[in-house]
Amino acid sequence: MSALPSAAHDVPRARFRPPAVPQVEVRGFWGARVDAVADKTADILYQRCVEAGMLDQIDPDRPVPALRIPFHPNGTVTMQMFWDSDLGKTIETAAYCVYRKPNPALEAKIDAVIDMFEKLQQEDGYLSSWYQRMEPGKRWTNLRDCHELYCAGHLIEGAVAYYQATGKRKLLDVMSRYADHIGTVFGPNPGQRKGYCGHEELELALVKLARVTGNHKYMDLAKYMVDQRGQQPHYFDEEAKARGADPSEYHFKNYEYNQAHKPVREQDKVVGHAVRAMYLYAGMADVATEYGDDDLRKALDRLWDDLNSKRLYVTGGLGPSADNEGFTSDYDLPNETAYAETCAAVGLAFWANRMLGMGPNTRYADAMELALYNGSISGLSLDGSLFFYENPLESRGGHNRWKWHRCPCCPPNIGRMVASIGTYMYGQAEGEVAVHLYCDSTATLDIGSAEVKLTQNTRYPWDGAIGITVDVDKPTRFALNLRIPAWCRKATLSVNGAPIDLKGVTEDGYARIEREWKAGDAVQLDLDLTVEQLHAHPEVRQDVGRVTLKRGPLVYCLEGIDNPLSLNRIRVPAASSFTANFEPGLLEGVVTLAAEAEADATGDWNGDLYRIAPPQTETVPIKAVPYYAWDNREPGEMLVWLRGG
Repeated sequence: MSALPSAAHDVPRARFRPPAVPQVEVRGFWGARVDAVADKTADILYQRCVEAGMLDQIDPDRPVPALRIPFHPNGTVTMQMFWDSDLGKTIETAAYCVYRKPNPALEAKIDAVIDMFEKLQQEDGYLSSWYQRMEPGKRWTNLRDCHELYCAGHLIEGAVAYYQATGKRKLLDVMSRYADHIGTVFGPNPGQRKGYCGHEELELALVKLARVTGNHKYMDLAKYMVDQRGQQPHYFDEEAKARGADPSEYHFKNYEYNQAHKPVREQDKVVGHAVRAMYLYAGMADVATEYGDDDLRKALDRLWDDLNSKRLYVTGGLGPSADNEGFTSDYDLPNETAYAETCAAVGLAFWANRMLGMGPNTRYADAMELALYNGSISGLSLDGSLFFYENPLESRGGHNRWKWHRCPCCPPNIGRMVASIGTYMYGQAEGEVAVHLYCDSTATLDIGSAEVKLTQNTRYPWDGAIGITVDVDKPTRFALNLRIPAWCRKATLSVNGAPIDLKGVTEDGYARIEREWKAGDAVQLDLDLTVEQLHAHPEVRQDVGRVTLKRGPLVYCLEGIDNPLSLNRIRVPAASSFTANFEPGLLEGVVTLAAEAEADATGDWNGDLYRIAPPQTETVPIKAVPYYAWDNREPGEMLVWLRGG
């Protein structure tokens, strides 16, 4: 693979950066998930894009296609506008997959798609299949609604991934030219537009492009897009007037929907469309770390506190409402009607991961782990073939996985996240490394002066025993940061058999061991995986008097197939004792939770619908499975929040 220049030494940079996919070999729990994406999902994504007609739109050698997806009633937007983004995420997923498991047929198909984009690109660098083929002459006229820069962002991410995984830089060069063009159109200089996208994404993509190319102008453009958002005079108002539209007739009424209601440094509440919010905050975190921007960091922490104290599902899902695909009021977390889009949980993992660029802190890593293990991978079936768009916390049996969606943003989003999971597990910096997630894996990390290889041996999340072996070419001094999750009530740590006082070395939830490490040094970390009953804040009206079960990073649920009675009849006494059992033949191997619970009896009601006497109770066995694995068997009832006793 040809080398690209590194960033200039005088440019501020993140303290910690994630490794690239080729730096981490993933096995264990996540290895099985990655294999499912590589074996099945990646090909499915490509094929479904073809079936939808996407290649007809991007290939300039084909006739301009007819409109496949009608415009929304407002006549401004059709989901067909966003197809470049779906292809960008599909390219990214395929890149990671062909690196893990060579697939010449899939790689050839992706190469052909890249050739189409290269041929489609205009001389000035502009690239948008919609505005070049379907609505020519309208480029840059409606950033508020039409996802023009969002599509560019996803194609940039696909280009970076494809270069890193295959060494092929054709798409990277194409997207660098497009980013150059964007940088001439938008910016603070006279004659430039003061705009930014209504659907954030470009910001974080430009950071990736800057890091892989070493060209800092892309970082500066990302910072400009972040800083310009919400400034007055408002760009979306000016843009609407320029195209002859009334800004007050905006479908979503105010700019909270796209987090452009005020400058980002003044924002303190998580509002609007959930995916847009997560992408914005991820880009803000990148900019804050790269520029050492403490004001931006403070704004991010205010937003983080608001999300985690008032607006986050126990599964790491977010965005309760289908009306705006996003947030409503404080503590509004309905279960059966939860929207909790897969893309939003993926976006939370993006944001949390980027907050870790400022240094290890378990408040971010715990949230990243929660979203990864629960609210995101619930969106992908165990075999990698079926998907959820919404992820409710209760179902009467009618919410089931589907093959595709008219707005197919979630399938390639969960595909690319799972396939790149190794990049979330570790952080690398000058003179130190961090282990954010525990999984059987081997990582080769760059600490500036040397390479460090870490090999994890663990059955996590089923077992809390984690062995880490260090490999270095020669004795090397560096700091190893190991996350101690906030949910863990008891942990022990040793190096080469000698115990470490966790209290004395732990800061911000990470045990920091700085020493001269030698090849073969062995670290042993043991995390207690206790089954706990969690209670929701009393203002979450839907969960009053209810509990949910959690073991380590995993949230559990009951499914009707394991519990053949109406699940809302079940009550879990506070003193219930749960047994954790690993069942290798169930749901590709999971730890289930079993206990004796109570249920309201129905046998003595004699046809009555109401009566004075309360229901009798009976003892029933219950069995819970990890939430991420629900709806992988027969369709049926599911419940996360159980009546407590």
